[in-house]
Amino acid sequence: MAETVEANAKSILDANRQDVETSALTGAMRDRLLLNTTRIGEMARAIRDVANLADPIDETLAEWIRPNGLRIRKVRVPLGVVGIIYESRPNVTADAVALTFKTGNVVVLRGGKEAARSNQYLAEILSSVPGVPEGAIELLDATTRDSVRELIEARGLVDVIIPRGGAELISFVVENSVVPVIETGAGNCHIFVDDSADFEMADRIVINAKTQRPSVCNAAEKLLVEERVAAEYVPRIVKKLIEAGVEVRGDEATIRLAVGLDVRPAEAQDWDEEYLRLCLAIHVVANVADAITHINRHSTHHSDVIITRDEPRARQFLRQVDSAVVYWNASTRFTDGGEFGMGAEMGVSTQKLHCRGPFALAELTSTKYEVVGTGQVR
Repeated sequence: MAETVEANAKSILDANRQDVETSALTGAMRDRLLLNTTRIGEMARAIRDVANLADPIDETLAEWIRPNGLRIRKVRVPLGVVGIIYESRPNVTADAVALTFKTGNVVVLRGGKEAARSNQYLAEILSSVPGVPEGAIELLDATTRDSVRELIEARGLVDVIIPRGGAELISFVVENSVVPVIETGAGNCHIFVDDSADFEMADRIVINAKTQRPSVCNAAEKLLVEERVAAEYVPRIVKKLIEAGVEVRGDEATIRLAVGLDVRPAEAQDWDEEYLRLCLAIHVVANVADAITHINRHSTHHSDVIITRDEPRARQFLRQVDSAVVYWNASTRFTDGGEFGMGAEMGVSTQKLHCRGPFALAELTSTKYEVVGTGQVR
């Protein structure tokens, strides 16, 4: 599959160019749609990473013998038919195919109409690879919303639905699907800088998490600063953010401390918004407990960070912030299956049942029990 993607790179880019030219998308969504040579290479590399991982199917998770002699074995099995509903990003097509194929699942893809040509071509060339069974990869018509409705109502035919995209898409699928859903979440990610933080480290993490790729769900959207160091750190980081092209919004304390710098007043809705662009809101908090309360109230439970030298405070943050991934002194941009050593990923789950955080091979399996007896009856 990876070799096929590389061999057909020019044709993939041609199909993608037509999608981009006919799309009205702008900003983050256009960036998600766009493929280039580097992204094609990353797509192939992700497929190879998946290929090199251990096969999870039939893995023994536990095994024991009961006093009556029954031998019980818990093993991994495929989920079955996995439906993926996604927007913009053609690389999801390749990632989903590789992960579901590796785990013995059938994949039904329903990409967005803005990427119809890219997805169609990718599905065709991946299906044509020798050894891929007929019907293992299916792509639904993206020109009609009926295909989404039919997919999420296909109980008994489809075993699980995974939506990937904006909050509106995810909410629609979660609220209307009669097929079980693994919910991937939007990212309103926070960074908290406490009074013991190394400011040089904090600068690097904040700038990276906000600017390295602002259109994705693991980019930072909010910065919290402990009030004991706010007078020193807020103007420093605001200046660096503005120099990096970031629009800065802030609470009253931030605006007062960043006097002379271009900081827009934050509105109430700012604390809940996922910007997906070069925009960041700053809030001054009293202490770590205040930061944790603010994050748990406003975050999407995706990825949140504390920057501190204080280990007990870091442990408190790691334990009490209710998010899928919680960091101590590292960028939110690492919330990714590839960065976690999972190869590709199906998404980042912010729910609590079945899986949470980046999910890939193991999370695309279920379990069953194999019980071997010698004639036992109850």
